[in-house]
Formats: sequence, C-alpha cells, structure tokens
Amino acid sequence: MKSITGNLIKLAKAGHFDVIVHGCNCFCTMGKGIAKSIKDEFPLAYEADCQTKYGDRNKLGTFTQAFIAERPFAFTVVNAYTQFDYRGANNADYAAIRKAFRAIKGSFPNARIGYPMIGAGLAQGDWSVISGIIDEELAGEDHTLVVFDGAPVRRGYGR
Repeated sequence: MKSITGNLIKLAKAGHFDVIVHGCNCFCTMGKGIAKSIKDEFPLAYEADCQTKYGDRNKLGTFTQAFIAERPFAFTVVNAYTQFDYRGANNADYAAIRKAFRAIKGSFPNARIGYPMIGAGLAQGDWSVISGIIDEELAGEDHTLVVFDGAPVRRGYGR
C-alpha cells in the first residue's frame, strides 16, 4: 500500500486515480465525512447509492459506482458498503470490507485506485486491521491510501 497525504477528491480530479473508493453505510445517507464531500461534488455517486434498497443488510460487501467524466478528468467513484449503520460506535464490518475490496479488484484490474482510511474514521474501525485487509485484497494492484490533509474541496475545482 502506497500512502500519500492530500485530498482524495482533488487528486482524482487532477488525474491521479482511475478509481476512488469510499466506505458507505446501507442507509443511503452519505451525510458526513468524505461521503458527504463525494455526495456534494459528484451527485451521480449519490444517485447510484440511492438506487439501492434503503437499509438492506445484503448490500454489505458490495458496491455501486458512478463514472465521472468532466473535462479534464474522468474516473469512477466506488461506493463500497463497508458498514451497515451510521449510528452508534464501531460500525466497520471487516468481512464486508474484505468482500468489497475483493470485488473491486475483480472489477477494476490494473486501475490506479485511491481511497481514504475507509472504516477507520466515523465507523471507528481499527486501521491496522483494515489496512491489512485492503493490502491482501488489492495485492498486485496499484493502490494508494490518501491521508486527508484537511484542505477543503471547492465546488467547481478543476472545471
């Protein structure tokens, strides 16, 4: 796993990634954290999430996707269902994270994949466990952890 500090959305818009992945719950909210930034910046990703059944536990370990093509950038946003709920504590589902990243590898071979610390923020998972899962499931792929630098995303950046 490569690791850089920055803003995942800005880096994707600058052409650094073919695919960006973020963790979602199963309730179609995308209301906090990077999910909210993605929802605000790329409404198609939120629309893909809303096409799924609200509160469906069967979404765990699956993903939806939206292809974003706006000059000068083009990439896919992956909404990975890595936690069931957004309320409460310790919501990261390690089995779902494993299953989702296995599916991502199968769907996007040879892609440049970027992601934040999925499951370790609002979901309160253990990053040492999660990073090991991601490394195992994306073995052989070009994948990069983007540790957020706190820089705000401005609507229209790069357009």
